[in-house]
Amino acid sequence: MEKEWKQTLYTYVNQYNQLQVDYRSQHTQQVVADPAYLMARAERSARLSEWYAERGARPLRSETRAKLLRTIQDSPDEAVIDVLLHVQLFYEKGGVTHAEEIIQRERLTLVRDGDEWVIVSVEHLTPEKHPPASGLDVYAGPQQIGYQQSYDGSPQPYLNPYILGGGIGRKSVRYRREEAAAYADRWWNSNNPEFAVFDVDCTNYISQCLFAGGAPINYTGRRETGWWYKGYVGGKEWWSYSWAVSNAMAAFLAGSAWGTRGEIVERPEQLMLGDLIFYDWDGDGSFQHSTIVTAFDAGGQPLVNAHTVSSRQRYWDYKDSYAWTENTAYRFLHIPDYF
Repeated sequence: MEKEWKQTLYTYVNQYNQLQVDYRSQHTQQVVADPAYLMARAERSARLSEWYAERGARPLRSETRAKLLRTIQDSPDEAVIDVLLHVQLFYEKGGVTHAEEIIQRERLTLVRDGDEWVIVSVEHLTPEKHPPASGLDVYAGPQQIGYQQSYDGSPQPYLNPYILGGGIGRKSVRYRREEAAAYADRWWNSNNPEFAVFDVDCTNYISQCLFAGGAPINYTGRRETGWWYKGYVGGKEWWSYSWAVSNAMAAFLAGSAWGTRGEIVERPEQLMLGDLIFYDWDGDGSFQHSTIVTAFDAGGQPLVNAHTVSSRQRYWDYKDSYAWTENTAYRFLHIPDYF
């Protein structure tokens, strides 16, 4: 027998879908009774109405699919469930129809109210505003990571061997932007099984995209320096912070003088396919999210892919995110044509 609360879940998804397009939509049946969520949703809706007008874009339709991931609790009067929402949003700009996709997980708590069920709590399980991975915000010293001098018996790091010319020195290699973007599209909503998966996976994903485009590994064996990945060794994590932490990657790329590096530019219009954007949600100088440019809209503005909240060809400024604030600052990083 179908669970009684499922009809409320269906209604919630339908209303969620409708609000992606019509932010003034009024519902005859209000199924959410979470004041914090309703306040945040109202603020986001008002912001998005202005956002589309500023961009010269018009939302057309939204297709939201929901998948029940698991039921944590199911009693006669209360249910706690995890759901996955896959949103495909179509919008028009400059006579061109664009489509973006976002996948996120939510935890809903439903309680019985007489003959009906209401949602009393909505929790985002994959928030784009998160604490730094492993509690780290910038490069850390050896004393913070249990650094060991010996690496005997550990696997070799992933390398782009054609970067090396006959084993002597380095040779200039072109950044294959199209291949970096193609990798980003191939794995935007899943994980390459050859690599570890992180709870906060945005920068690990970006590193893989850069590597797929030919970016050379800078292997130092020290987690606070270079840009490298070896995987798990003896149960320990062996990759540089710049491989997996947004702020560390932004600092490494901007400060690198050779190999994998980036050039800070002032405007998103200066970016090319395969370039990167970093996000400082609070404007405090610490970057917490990273994306890669995979396309451009009809006005030449970058569209980006990302992990953690899996996103494909999303508008670059992320004003549709609950993580965005008026203090949000960006770093636009152009990857050079040749390493």
